[in-house]
Amino acid sequence: MITIDCRDVESIKNELLVYVSDQVAAIPTLKNHEFILSAIEDDETIDKTVVITSIKEFLESIGENHNFAVISTNDIVSIRSISGKTIERDQQPQPDMFSCTHCGFVTRFEVEHHAHMKIHYL
Repeated sequence: MITIDCRDVESIKNELLVYVSDQVAAIPTLKNHEFILSAIEDDETIDKTVVITSIKEFLESIGENHNFAVISTNDIVSIRSISGKTIERDQQPQPDMFSCTHCGFVTRFEVEHHAHMKIHYL
């Protein structure tokens, strides 16, 4: 598991999560100021260099690569502002997201979440 600390880029955390988990082929789990990437199979590991490269590519795609540093310490990757500036975007109302604690499946529909959770207990 690799934890990505997004305190300085909180407003783009969801977009970043989707991009990085797609590039790395990992299961994402949302937290308050971070997200966690878990390997799909138990015997697999996530390549931290690929995670860091993906984060840098995403920051470059939105023109913020010169304003933020991607720092790796053990299994934690932090995105830190170089100048103290954070990314501010207009927050659109986000619907509540429901995440499966077993596999990381994410949906915004509570009924779909409950139906999904049942498959883990069959």
